[in-house]
Amino acid sequence: MKKLNVVVLTAVFAFIFVAGAHAEVPAVKKIGVMDLSKVFDNYQRTKEYDAVLEGKTKDYEKARNEKIDKIKDLQNKVALLKDNEKDKVTRDLEQMKNDLMTFDQAQQTDLKKQRDEKIREILLEIEKVTSDFAKKEKFDIILNDRVLVYGAEGLDVSSQVLDILNAGYAKKK
Repeated sequence: MKKLNVVVLTAVFAFIFVAGAHAEVPAVKKIGVMDLSKVFDNYQRTKEYDAVLEGKTKDYEKARNEKIDKIKDLQNKVALLKDNEKDKVTRDLEQMKNDLMTFDQAQQTDLKKQRDEKIREILLEIEKVTSDFAKKEKFDIILNDRVLVYGAEGLDVSSQVLDILNAGYAKKK
């Protein structure tokens, strides 16, 4: 019985080995490499959104600094007040500090969410343009340079994809 099992298993493995050796693997003829960071950072849409995000961040910081200045002014006045007035102002101060923390959290969360959504949109656009480029130029594979140990300079398609992205973005405007 054991001999039969060994023979059957050997036959199965031999069949799998022989069948696998004769299976056709499509030949890869054209490979490209893309520096995703370079494409993302130099894409005009990314640059414009960075400027918008920087403006929003400055607006947030301005509003935050105004709130902090009000708190500091009130803290300086507390020392000059009578005891019965100090209690009310101290409560107001605590409320202002809590409002500032809530404001900070809400603004940071909102900015992060907007940034993440825009990055996702831009990366999806880069992916689509890269796919369309690969099909048009008959590439079998385009690799991200981050997972690549070595790639000859002639394989880099980053500039070509970036040119297509920027040209398409300029047309949309």
